[in-house]
Amino acid sequence: MLILSITAFILTFLGYCLCLKLFPILGFLDFPERYGLQRPRLPYPAGVIAVIVFLAVFLFTTPIGMKEVGVIIAIVLLSITAFLDDRTPLPSWVRLVVQITVAFIVFAAGSRIYTLTSPFGGILKLDSLLIDAGPLGMLPVLSGIFTISWLLLTINALNWFDGIPGQVSVISLIGFLMLGCLALFRNSEPDTAEIAFVLAAIAAAGMFFDFPPGKVLLGDTGSMFFGLMLGLLGVYHGGKVATIFLALGIPLLDAAFVILRRLARGQSPLKGGRDHLHHLLLDKGWSPKQVIGLTAVLGTMFGVIALFLNTAEKGIAFVALTIIVVMLTRYALQPTGPSPSAH
Repeated sequence: MLILSITAFILTFLGYCLCLKLFPILGFLDFPERYGLQRPRLPYPAGVIAVIVFLAVFLFTTPIGMKEVGVIIAIVLLSITAFLDDRTPLPSWVRLVVQITVAFIVFAAGSRIYTLTSPFGGILKLDSLLIDAGPLGMLPVLSGIFTISWLLLTINALNWFDGIPGQVSVISLIGFLMLGCLALFRNSEPDTAEIAFVLAAIAAAGMFFDFPPGKVLLGDTGSMFFGLMLGLLGVYHGGKVATIFLALGIPLLDAAFVILRRLARGQSPLKGGRDHLHHLLLDKGWSPKQVIGLTAVLGTMFGVIALFLNTAEKGIAFVALTIIVVMLTRYALQPTGPSPSAH
């Protein structure tokens, strides 16, 4: 497991080095002029390196069954769409349709949650209502709704969280490490732990290149890939949704709050904007490294706590994290400077 993770780290590091040389030649550079930025163009979307390395390691080390085929198809479909979108923006409805398709493929191939443990006690069964899906067999409806919704949330939360270079790599590293430790030490699932630690190594290698000041940009290709894999490992082999929700609490809760605020204003939640927490903190005068540091501290703290809590205690921790994010958001939304004089 350690050797495989080190191998993934080295391959990713070398891949980004190659990206620095090759992408400018191919014209794969970002578009700072679109956002009024005065800086040289950077290799973009470099996140394709993470996708290629993971697929190579996964194909050569993992026995391929129905679940694994679904995962591979989902990664390839999402990555191709995100890569095209990074180069030439696609309509938001096209991205959403592809994301729903990707999430359904993962679910239909067998990666799903059948039960949820309530923090108030008891178990919510998600496999009580079945429908005949023909060649796909009998599919649990509630499980499908939950799995697809969960994957859509993690994919978009990580993508929207990519407003600061290096932020997605840091939070992904934390999330994969927490999931790997949970799978290895709590759930006795070495295969799942191996995948998580390989992904952690890939995210760690990326930090050497996209941490501020970044040399490359991951783009939607990288952020959506990490979001898909974090969400997938959250449901893989029985589910670890509560743990990943605590480790990724800031981007997931921020995504939910932004959606609610946009709907309240009559805006489409899929339309881009600078109303995410990290944007608001930057506007308050925080530096990119300070914002990333806040994310890393809270993610690590609540992720580690989650490893030692039962379901009810995780519910309490989630409430505490929600209060923290609400307070941070209220602080960030407050106007800076003196109030204008009344007229």
